[in-house]
Amino acid sequence: MQGRGDNRHAGWALSTGRDFAECRPLLFTIAYEILGSAADAEDVVQDSYLRWHGVDQERVEHPRAYLVRTVTRQALNHLRTTRRRREDYVGPWLPEPVRTEPDVSEDAVLAESVSMAMLLVLETLSPDERAVFVLREVFGYSHREVAGMVGKTETTARQIAHRAREHVRSRRRRFHHDPRAAQEIVGRFLSAAGTGDVAALMSLMAPGVVHVSDGGGRVSAARRPVVGREKVARFVAGLARTSAAGARAEFTNCNALPALLVSLDDRLDNVLIFEIEDNLIQGMYAVRNPDKLGAAVAPRPLDRGRGDEAAAGNP
Repeated sequence: MQGRGDNRHAGWALSTGRDFAECRPLLFTIAYEILGSAADAEDVVQDSYLRWHGVDQERVEHPRAYLVRTVTRQALNHLRTTRRRREDYVGPWLPEPVRTEPDVSEDAVLAESVSMAMLLVLETLSPDERAVFVLREVFGYSHREVAGMVGKTETTARQIAHRAREHVRSRRRRFHHDPRAAQEIVGRFLSAAGTGDVAALMSLMAPGVVHVSDGGGRVSAARRPVVGREKVARFVAGLARTSAAGARAEFTNCNALPALLVSLDDRLDNVLIFEIEDNLIQGMYAVRNPDKLGAAVAPRPLDRGRGDEAAAGNP
């Protein structure tokens, strides 16, 4: 994933409430990629909004840079306090899915950075490594700018960025899919699951397909990933048999990937996200924890801040 040039952050100013609203998609995207939780990202953005209204804005030379720095530091603090909670999580932990507009996939860097595969790789970084990687590789800030945001020297920021980049490079998995083909494959998957056709399900899956479920101990979910075409197909068919009555599925995009929103009795029950490559399903992420479903209800704008000002605002 290539960051953009260091000189792209040039020259436009903000005023107060209206300008914060204009910044909100960017601020949310930064917080979400650092935290992997839409709810926590919203809390950080709201707290930053309150902090913004508590400062003398006339003395802030670069308001957008100030807000980016504030959100980054608040997200970092929050991540450090929640890491232990994730270590004690019941079953696999998945990032909170965010419903995205189809045009997010047109920005390849943004699409990859919010994918489930990338967010799970970011979970293996330290908080500082994660923040530095996101700010440098996704949002394209210079090492000097990143250093100011995370409270490090520029030399230290460079070292952290190098370490994080090498770590991510060795673990990242990239998936490229044609949106129309993906929708057709998901439709065939839904039809085969509904009829319990294991053979048809297997024909849609790669040999090493992985199905990961996140119930968080709140609802029933597999405590370990299910791996392999036949095992996953039988697992999916079994789930469909037990929950088909009254279930309704809506095709959408979550985290810039094809997804199904599955509702039972007019209540969102789970979000199923698909990784598709070479017209085969490579991975599925089923988020069932009800605490993680709120951000999938309506599309949420994401933004990398192309054309925003330098992140050299007042500390």
